[in-house]
Amino acid sequence: MKIGFVGLGIMGESMCENIVKKHDDEVYVFDFVQAQVDKLVAVGAKACTSSREVAENVDVFISMVPKSEHSRAVYDEVVTVAREGLTCIDMSTIDPSVSVEISKMIKARGAQFIDAPVVKSKPAAIAGKLGIYVGGDEATFEAMKPILLYMGENVIRMGDNGKGLVMKICHNALVSQIQNGVNETSTLAAANGIDILTFAEAISYGGGQNFYLDSKKEVINNNDFTTAFSIENEYKDVNICMNLAKECNVKMPGEENALNVYQKAMDAGYGKEDFSATVKVVRDL
Repeated sequence: MKIGFVGLGIMGESMCENIVKKHDDEVYVFDFVQAQVDKLVAVGAKACTSSREVAENVDVFISMVPKSEHSRAVYDEVVTVAREGLTCIDMSTIDPSVSVEISKMIKARGAQFIDAPVVKSKPAAIAGKLGIYVGGDEATFEAMKPILLYMGENVIRMGDNGKGLVMKICHNALVSQIQNGVNETSTLAAANGIDILTFAEAISYGGGQNFYLDSKKEVINNNDFTTAFSIENEYKDVNICMNLAKECNVKMPGEENALNVYQKAMDAGYGKEDFSATVKVVRDL
């Protein structure tokens, strides 16, 4: 079974490398940044010059691109060569409604399609320990699960096409609110002479302990916001969440506050920094 991978960015590079190292057949790759392609070729992948060329050569086509418009562009190419026997897996975090549209387009050509966005960040991608939420029919999910397990250790089907993305958006919305809570309360503690490392230890004694604080306390303490997951990516996800909530007529005042914080971070020029750098917004305020 030949696999293709398009989109070799911060996450996609390591996800694809895990496939190349673990899979016993050829892996074809494409990215607009040639240096990223070269990295994967160096570990055994085969280079292509377009998404279409990748799709022509494989049984399973995987994409990991930044935004809805990028997924549309990829699958506008792929649909021209989509056929029975091809399965497409879009692991990008995009609008669920866009993913459903793409799934219908691909399935109309006899191919299969699932959405499979990931959670956690770069270190988990390197280790092959991502969480993966899947939307699609159960038979395709079961057939593709061994490939998804090259990249993740926890894989769960959430329902039909688009539902993996709904879960991913809910997850990242929750993270944004947990993050805001950590940023605000740790800043209040610091204003009263309690440093963040002591704050984190004390929090661990009670019910407020959380992964975000445990994993980012050193980052915040050292003011080293080297990107594992960027502010601009989380800003995108928070906006998708608010659009989804509007479509469903669900009110989310906490997430509206998160969007306000992320908008300020973007306006301040922090977009390329790690999403933990939103603590600087609270400090500035």
